[in-house]
Amino acid sequence: MLVQIPQVLTAAQVSEFRQALEGADWADGKGSAGYLSRRVKENRQLPDTHPLAVQLGKQILEALHNSPLFTTAALPAKILPPLFNSYSGDEHYGRHVDGAIRPVTGTHHRIRTDLSATIFLSDPQDYDGGELQIEDTYGVRRVKLPAGSMVLYPGTSVHKVTAVTRGRRLASFFWIQSMVREDHKRMMLFELDRAIQQVSAENPDSEAVTDLAGVYHNLLRLWADV
Repeated sequence: MLVQIPQVLTAAQVSEFRQALEGADWADGKGSAGYLSRRVKENRQLPDTHPLAVQLGKQILEALHNSPLFTTAALPAKILPPLFNSYSGDEHYGRHVDGAIRPVTGTHHRIRTDLSATIFLSDPQDYDGGELQIEDTYGVRRVKLPAGSMVLYPGTSVHKVTAVTRGRRLASFFWIQSMVREDHKRMMLFELDRAIQQVSAENPDSEAVTDLAGVYHNLLRLWADV
């Protein structure tokens, strides 16, 4: 399941983020990659504990908390604190798959990476290349969204970021452990929830809304791991 969520961050927030990140102390992105991914990763990244990464990450978590579409699509149990990366001058990230388990820096906790997320902080016209290419059942999906928008996709997906040949691509990325770990079950719940919302909007007094909501919550009760 690949879900695009528009305007997770407002235009004012994006402007604030970009201004702060332009002068940040970037480190080699290989530092956070596994031994296989390190060979194909060429970008820059803010260290996990960098004060700016922590500050901006908290704002993203607050924005996600206020996004109904994110909640219904991800059914989040845990969210890894958001990280930030930068691509320019032909930097890229070759074909790879994210590690299944990620440590939470500074703690003894770990999360299972059921879902991967990218929030674009640069507008598409500001750079060439830099597409997020995600392989799924239907082939390669190419994603390059307006600044402030997010794409959510299964952590099991093989994906890459193509070389940025002009300008600069700034983004935030992170992982989510869902209450429902299997992607096909999350997809069914997501589609069912959207159908319930549509029926409720068109006919709010219909008893079918209550019946459908009962099916949704009973499935969630059956499948959720909390």
